[in-house]
Amino acid sequence: MPEYTEEVSFAKMDRKCVVMATNDVLDEQDIEYWSNAPLKERLQTIMYLRECFYGPEATTGRLQRFYTMLKLK
Repeated sequence: MPEYTEEVSFAKMDRKCVVMATNDVLDEQDIEYWSNAPLKERLQTIMYLRECFYGPEATTGRLQRFYTMLKLK
């Protein structure tokens, strides 16, 4: 496991609890949760999601640089 996920605790799903709500309500709850979450937790989550989508190179590698050459008249 990468070191940035060591401090994040993953809870097990409670299959006895069912929540019935609209997407608007759930979105509001998500916004409230993430706006109150500490910066470190937000950054850890972003790094975790980047690695899930793009692989470990996305979080351990360097950013690519793009250079363009223009001809001067």
